[in-house]
Amino acid sequence: MKAQLEAIRKGALDAIAETRAMADLEALRVRYLGKKGELTAVLKQMGKLSAEERPVMGQMANEVRAHLEEAIEAQSAVLSQKALEEKLRLEAVDVTIPGKRVPLGHKHPMYTVLDEIKELFLNMGFEIMDGPEIEQADYNFTKLNAPENHPSRDWTDTFYLTEDSSVLLRSQTSPMQIRAMEGFGVPIRMISAGRVYRKDEVDATHSPMFHQIEGLVVDKGITMADLKGTLNAVIREIYGPETQTRFRPHHFPFTEPSCEVDIQCHKCGGKGCPTCKGEGWIEILGAGMVHPKVLRNCGIDPEEYSGFAFGMGLERLALGQYKISDMRLIFENDMRFLEQF
Repeated sequence: MKAQLEAIRKGALDAIAETRAMADLEALRVRYLGKKGELTAVLKQMGKLSAEERPVMGQMANEVRAHLEEAIEAQSAVLSQKALEEKLRLEAVDVTIPGKRVPLGHKHPMYTVLDEIKELFLNMGFEIMDGPEIEQADYNFTKLNAPENHPSRDWTDTFYLTEDSSVLLRSQTSPMQIRAMEGFGVPIRMISAGRVYRKDEVDATHSPMFHQIEGLVVDKGITMADLKGTLNAVIREIYGPETQTRFRPHHFPFTEPSCEVDIQCHKCGGKGCPTCKGEGWIEILGAGMVHPKVLRNCGIDPEEYSGFAFGMGLERLALGQYKISDMRLIFENDMRFLEQF
């Protein structure tokens, strides 16, 4: 039995020292010290020994068990430390490695253009004003000299919010002309930007919701030359000094005389393409001298004061500045498009 115990001690200690995993170490513990282990099997033979041999063999068996338990505990500590070191190695962060670039947002191209335009007009002495998108028909049409039978008042063109057509989503930023003159009097130089709504079909240059920039100047001695000079200066500042403009006679109920202003198509250079519908020019704004009736509606004497007004389509300005061929791209929020700016 003594030889058996020595063999168990030597074999177990050698096996424990060679283990490389906690699972293998646990298997050895069960093999040698478990209820059906090799040491337990030897102890069951104690009954066959003489009374003199039992205490000696019992003490030796306990020493073997203690040595094995001590060896298992020590090897377990070694394996745990190695496992921790390996985990730390795998989880280590090399602080010298460049970090991942965090994607940064930026302004939408349309609002970049808006900020540029605001800065231009502020430098020219204009004030920036804001007004409601839900507007009274009185301000959107009546005080702007639009007759009751004007096509723009039709339900097929305008988003009315009441059955009596008295409240609507503004179809233009022109109501700010009235609010500015009524609220601040004259002389006045102001612009107002915001969303407007019309029942337009969606295509490359039209949308039922879009943005306008309204401008108004009222003072003594204002002429059409002031209007043309101001607009040409702004347009060439936005699109470049070589930009070609065209002023065409037009009719607006709130201005007289009136005109529409075109720029040469940025896509085809005036040759004609789908963007400009083959015309070689793209309309970007309407303008004119403030109608005397509009001045009178605001309590201003047209014999003493005159002025000009204009309305720009912000989306069309962005199309021209960034050479974008389709307005729908501005509203779709496609990151592949927006990341280009």
